[in-house]
Amino acid sequence: MARLVMKFGGTSVATVERIKNAARHVKREFDAGHEVAVVVSAMSGKTNELVAWAKEAAPNYDPAEYDVVVASGEQVTSGLMALALQEMGMPARSWQGWQIPIYGSDAHSAARIESVDGAGIVAGFDRNREIAVCSGFQGINPRSHRIVTLGRGGSDTSAVALAAGLKADRCDIYTDVDGVYTTDPRVVPKARRMDKVSFEEMLEMASLGSKVLQVRSVEIAMVQRVPTYVRSSFDDPDNPNPGTLICDEDDIVEQQIVTGIAFSRDEAQITLRRVADKPGVAAAIFGPLADANINVDMIIQVVSDDQATTDITFTVPTGDFERAKALLESKHETIAYQSLQGATEVVKISAIGVGMRSHAGVAARAFRALAEKGINIRAITTSEIKFSVLIDAAYTELAVRTLHSLYGLDAA
Repeated sequence: MARLVMKFGGTSVATVERIKNAARHVKREFDAGHEVAVVVSAMSGKTNELVAWAKEAAPNYDPAEYDVVVASGEQVTSGLMALALQEMGMPARSWQGWQIPIYGSDAHSAARIESVDGAGIVAGFDRNREIAVCSGFQGINPRSHRIVTLGRGGSDTSAVALAAGLKADRCDIYTDVDGVYTTDPRVVPKARRMDKVSFEEMLEMASLGSKVLQVRSVEIAMVQRVPTYVRSSFDDPDNPNPGTLICDEDDIVEQQIVTGIAFSRDEAQITLRRVADKPGVAAAIFGPLADANINVDMIIQVVSDDQATTDITFTVPTGDFERAKALLESKHETIAYQSLQGATEVVKISAIGVGMRSHAGVAARAFRALAEKGINIRAITTSEIKFSVLIDAAYTELAVRTLHSLYGLDAA
């Protein structure tokens, strides 16, 4: 007997019929003798509808009341799932985030989980193997006693945190794909599902454009060492595919040099030309951006021939591009740059793999292959287990397919 947490995303519970199908997956694990807690998202599209209502009622809304509104979507799903399980003859009850409780920080709509107290759920396991159906995406602040939400995709985070709090044997994330692929199959038809991926690799993939899991959920899984499966809720509940296991690197026997290729279209490039090359300039540029909560990536500095000025290039999320430009323009006299240039039609392509630690020349092969395809690289960043290149968006599919084939990731 194992203790499991099973999470179902919005597309998996989009209708009552799909909720009943998800309940069949739960029944399979329950009938196998396992203790089961279920975490559910709002039905597909409902959170967007609730957000629109909140903004229609008050454009300058109170964040605390906004959280009350948007958290209700998961409450509906948890009640419906509990009803479906009861109809199938299983003991089940719904739990809201504040009932468990999941304690979160006071940053409404972007709270971070502080702790999880699963004693009530465990008592239900001990009493009659009661299935706990928990509303994801939400918790309660222990000081204000107000509902807080965890940001979009927060149900993944809820599930992994609950699995850690319950000391579960594993966490199964059910979604509309049957696992983690070497890249997006819609771009590369030869992409293949991986049996296992290390926590570190999955964290890089999630942060670099893969939409399979939310970044924070992978962080918690890695820190708490929670084995996590990505599986499809659309599989036959009586004969499901195994999915992809996200686990410790030591649990993967054969490790490829490059595990996957990720890409992100949510990138914009900013270049400041002929900035004075002196101490404090970088702080003058990136400090205000940080204060404005604008994330910066792929920073490159090139000293000019005169040794007195430098060009600084970096990327920001596309949604923050205009705001970042306006902020830097307002700091023109302080930073003393000659000109500001920007581009939004760019994409970041990344290759990820823990095998890079022990192999030289991995990135160089990619640069050579891209050059042979006539693809110009605007910027490069590297870390121990990944490298990223910024290129023109028009070459996205060609670049992804080139690298996917280069590192032998195409399906046999």
